[in-house]
Amino acid sequence: MTHRNRVELEPDTVERDLVKLVLTVVELLRQLMERQALRRFDTGELSEDQEERIGLTLMLLDDRMTELRERYGLRPEDLNLDLGPLGPLLPRE
Repeated sequence: MTHRNRVELEPDTVERDLVKLVLTVVELLRQLMERQALRRFDTGELSEDQEERIGLTLMLLDDRMTELRERYGLRPEDLNLDLGPLGPLLPRE
C-alpha cells in the first residue's frame, strides 16, 4: 500500500527523497528547540540578549528550511512521515 507521506526510494528520485528525510529530521529538531526556547522564555531564565539571539536563530532556521523545501518542491506536510499505527512523526501545528 502506497502512502504519500512514506519515504519510497526510487533511483531517479533518490536525491529528493534523501533531502526529504534530512529535512524531516531537521524540522523535528527545530520544533523541539522552539518548544524548549518557549519554556525558557516563560520561566524567565534567559537574558534579553539571549532571548533575542534564540529568536533570531529560530527565525533564520525557519527561513532556510522554507528555502530548501521550495528548492526541492516539498511542502511542510511532506516532511511529516507516517509512522503507521503510531501516527504522524511531527505534531500538527
